[in-house]
Amino acid sequence: MAEARATLRNKDTYKQSSQAYIVTTAFLSLLALVGIAYYGLPFFYDFMTREYGWSRAVVTSGNAVGKLLIGPLFGFVAGWMIDRYGPRRLMISGSLMMGVSLVGLSFSSSLSMFYLFWVFNALGYVFGGPLPCQVLVSRWFDKNRGKAMGIAYLGIGTGGALVPLISAGLVKEFGWHLALGALGVLIILIALPMAYFIKEPPLKQESKELNKQTMVPIRNILGNPYFYLLAIGSMSCMGAVGGISQHIKYYLNDLHFTQSEAAHVMSLILLISLGGRVLMGWLADVIHRKYVMILIYLMVAISIPLLIIPDFPGRIYLFSVLFGIGLGGNYMIIPLMAADLFGVRALGRTMGIILVADGVAESVFPMLVGTLYNDVAKSYAIGFIILIGLALTGAIIVSFLPKTSEYIK
Repeated sequence: MAEARATLRNKDTYKQSSQAYIVTTAFLSLLALVGIAYYGLPFFYDFMTREYGWSRAVVTSGNAVGKLLIGPLFGFVAGWMIDRYGPRRLMISGSLMMGVSLVGLSFSSSLSMFYLFWVFNALGYVFGGPLPCQVLVSRWFDKNRGKAMGIAYLGIGTGGALVPLISAGLVKEFGWHLALGALGVLIILIALPMAYFIKEPPLKQESKELNKQTMVPIRNILGNPYFYLLAIGSMSCMGAVGGISQHIKYYLNDLHFTQSEAAHVMSLILLISLGGRVLMGWLADVIHRKYVMILIYLMVAISIPLLIIPDFPGRIYLFSVLFGIGLGGNYMIIPLMAADLFGVRALGRTMGIILVADGVAESVFPMLVGTLYNDVAKSYAIGFIILIGLALTGAIIVSFLPKTSEYIK
């Protein structure tokens, strides 16, 4: 009996230490590949516009070209590989490709090279970004999955909050080319070592929920109308979030913010998102996740009008708080809903498709906003109104999803 209890304690200790390692690995991967890469690149857009003479639509089109080319080709394949073989190999290759992409973009003075390295960026995002991290965390956690996902996703906010300040300091000392290249090297140093030592758990050590599930055929998922509601709803809010995130520094430049002031606002938004992730992760474990998702989308929708109404003291900072909270929960809630609707065993393939759709929306709408600014109004008003409508549309669509009760006691 004593030996059995000791064996059980050892197993519990092993599981807890493994879970801590998994959450830390996902945290660092998201910090590097999303926080630094995705939220760091817009800090350099205005430098490219001034030096190369490219319009805002052209500069923001790099993300769209990469996601449109790579997402449909590799998104589902990556999800299938993760479900079949685990996320470790993809996370290693993804961190390498993302680092190479930023180094390449630091010296890409021609559009052909610019788009080529955005393709590497998209590959890095698909293979090493949210998709494998979501599956990794979901496989190791039954109870408290929302909290675990929330902690892992703090990496995005942490990286996003730090990178404008780091970038501003590096640009001041070394110029924007070396600063952007240094971020690429930093991504590899942060993300690759922890991913390399991931232990793929044998089935008996994976979550009890995962053990009870069978491999759901993809045709069953694609035949479920809730899949399309989740995909289109998440695309709508992702388009709104991407449109703001990719243009916020341009917008602040139009308001005559200095490089340092713009960096601090961008950092504040991502800093607030840390609290948003913790809050929404906690809510996702205590109330129906459908309602948490609607709340997140409404937070995004009500924050954007603050950018187009007449100025008043504290306007930008009030926007930063509201948008930051919505931004914090946005990425995290989608895999939680997907796991509830379709099961953890199919999460890689499900999110492989949804993240492709989200990536398209997240990259196309910033390009649309830039085109409207350059060719129509020389103002962000029309583009931002479209983004408000997108976020509200997402909330309406999500309201038709079923209520999940897996974690409601």
